[in-house]
Amino acid sequence: MSPRDASPDNLAGIAADVVGCERCPRLRRYCEEVARTRRAAFRDQVYWGRPVPGFGDSEAWLLVIGLAPAAHGGNRTGRVFTGDKSGEWLYGELFRQGLASQAESVSRDDGMRLSGAYVTAALRCAPPGNRPLPVEAERCREYLVREMRALARVRVRLVLGRIGFEAFLRARRALGRDDLGPKKPAFGHGVAHPLPEGGWLLCSYHPSQQNTSTGVLTRAMWQEVFDTAARLRDRV
Repeated sequence: MSPRDASPDNLAGIAADVVGCERCPRLRRYCEEVARTRRAAFRDQVYWGRPVPGFGDSEAWLLVIGLAPAAHGGNRTGRVFTGDKSGEWLYGELFRQGLASQAESVSRDDGMRLSGAYVTAALRCAPPGNRPLPVEAERCREYLVREMRALARVRVRLVLGRIGFEAFLRARRALGRDDLGPKKPAFGHGVAHPLPEGGWLLCSYHPSQQNTSTGVLTRAMWQEVFDTAARLRDRV
């Protein structure tokens, strides 16, 4: 990577800063411990064990914001939403929409390419029990803020779950956009909110196994969210 490629103002520079981040000692200890002990099914694999950067197209019109890497997903593979059931749902649907080069995402070296989409998360380290502390979310916010600034062509911001929803709103305020009025948008699956700067905020339940295995989020509901995103893309 050349010095120009690693500029702090572009996605490569942001990714480099994410991977080297040591701001949250609790999360770093946890991710490193998971990488050392590993799950039996992945015993022969070398875990990534570091903070996980965003992934996708710098010209994206769709920005997807999740919660955090999974302990044995992104923390293992080094790519967000890769190597776990949530990733199967996400990349499978991105493929159906023509935004991903393949339907399965198993490692950061599997050849996956995104066109028109960028995937990121509120936190870049896997939190114990999927429960980050508020201070950890605050420390990590800068990376999402920088990504949002760099992704100038985004039209639809798809937030997965309430943590993704709150992360987007706080990052937006950090960018100086505190213009949604006294009553902020409400989270609800499939709910879309127009944004003053143009484009849309679109909400969805997170495709976690807790939601998909219980029917809280079905395939039909999931597909409809992305179909809605496609319809919203060119709406004023």
